[in-house]
Amino acid sequence: MPLTPAQPLSDDAFAALMAPLGPFGAAPALAAGVSGGPHSLALALLAQRWASTRGGSLLALVVDHGLRQESAAEAAHVAALLASQGIAAEILPLALPPGPAMQERAREARLAALLAACARHGRPWLLLGQHRQDQAETLLFRALRGSGAAGLAAMAPLRARAEALLLRPLLEVPPSRLEAVCAAAGLAPVRDPSNLNPRFARIRLRQALADPGGEGAGTAALAEAATAFATRAARQEAALAERLAAAARLHPEGFAELDPAALGQDALAELALARLLRVVSGGLHAPARAQVAALLRRGQGSLGGAVLRGGRRWRLLREASAMAGPVPAAPGALWDGRFRLSGPGRPGHDLAALGSLAPPGLRAAARHLPAAVLPTLPAIFCEGSLVVVPALFYPATEACAPFRLAFAPAGGPATGQGSATEGAFAAN
Repeated sequence: MPLTPAQPLSDDAFAALMAPLGPFGAAPALAAGVSGGPHSLALALLAQRWASTRGGSLLALVVDHGLRQESAAEAAHVAALLASQGIAAEILPLALPPGPAMQERAREARLAALLAACARHGRPWLLLGQHRQDQAETLLFRALRGSGAAGLAAMAPLRARAEALLLRPLLEVPPSRLEAVCAAAGLAPVRDPSNLNPRFARIRLRQALADPGGEGAGTAALAEAATAFATRAARQEAALAERLAAAARLHPEGFAELDPAALGQDALAELALARLLRVVSGGLHAPARAQVAALLRRGQGSLGGAVLRGGRRWRLLREASAMAGPVPAAPGALWDGRFRLSGPGRPGHDLAALGSLAPPGLRAAARHLPAAVLPTLPAIFCEGSLVVVPALFYPATEACAPFRLAFAPAGGPATGQGSATEGAFAAN
C-alpha cells in the first residue's frame, strides 16, 4: 500500500517550533548552515519567511568541505539556488587534510567555520537542520558507544556557544515533511553520495532503522527517548547554573573566583568545577571526572591547563606554561581557545600572551587583577614589540579600538542557561 505523501511543514508550525528558542527581539539576524540537502534547504526557506515577517533577515552559510572534486561547483550551485529564493548566501571553503575519522573532523571543522562566520557578520543565532531521524540516530549511536545520561540526551534544541546560540528547531520534525517543503517550492536539493555510504557507522544505523521518511514507530520512539533524556539534562543544567551563580564569578579577563563553601563537594560541585576548568583553559572538553573530583577534594593544584589556588576564596587561573603561541590579529581570530578578536585588527600584528613583557607601569593599570592573571592576558604585538593590551585599555583607549576582544571560550559558556558569551571587554 503506497504511503500517503507527507504534508510540508507550515510556516505556522515552524513559528511554533521557534517560539521556545527565543526571545529574538525585533529584526532578528539569523544564520543557517545549508548544505543544499533537502533538510537544510527546507530550513532556509522556512527561516527566511519567519525572519522576514519579523523585520529580520537570514544569511545562509554554505560549507565547501573540498573532499570531492565537484564540491566547489556544488557549493556555488547551492548559493545560486538560495539566491533564486531571495536568500543571501556565503560559501565557506574548508581545507581538510585526508586521514582517519574524516566525518568527525569534517563535522568539527564545519561547525567552527559556521560559528566564525556568525561572529564575523554579527549574527547571534545559528540554525541547524537536524530533524527527528537525526535525533533518533544520534541516540542509538551514543547508546552503542556506552554514553551516559547526558550523551543519551542527544542533540539539544538550544546550545550556547561563544559566537552564537545554536538552534535546532526541527528535531521533532520527520524528514519527509522537510522534503515536502522543497517539493512545494519546486526546488531540487543536492544529494551527497556520502550519505549512502555504509562504511560510515551512522549510515549503517540509518539503514538499520529502515525508516526513510522518519515517520516510523521505531524512529519516533527513539526521538521521544532522546527528548526524555534531554528534559532530565535540562533540569541538571538549571541546577548547575544555580550553583555556579551562587559559588563562582567568571571574569572577562579569563579567570574565575570561587566560594568553596557555596560550591560544595557533591556531584554537582564536580560538574561545576569541570565546566569552569574547560572555560578557563579554553579547552573543548573538560578533564576526566575522577581528576576533577580529586582536585576538588585537594582545593588546589593544576589540571587541564588551569591552576586552582586555594584559600578562603579560590581562584581558577589559566596555566601560563600551557598557553598557545601567537596568531595573526585578523578579524575573528581565536587565541588560546579563550579570546576572539571582534575588531578589524591590523595586518602585520599578532595576538599573543602578554607574558613577562609587561612594561613598567602596566601593573598600576591592572591593580584590580590578581598578579598571576597579568601574564595570561591577550596582547597585540608588532614585530615582537608590545603595541596594546586591550583588556587594560593600554596604552590608550584609541590605540585599542582596532583590537576589540571578547572572552569567548572555544567550548562555549559554562552553562547553556546564559548568554552566548561569558564576558567581554572592548575599546569603543
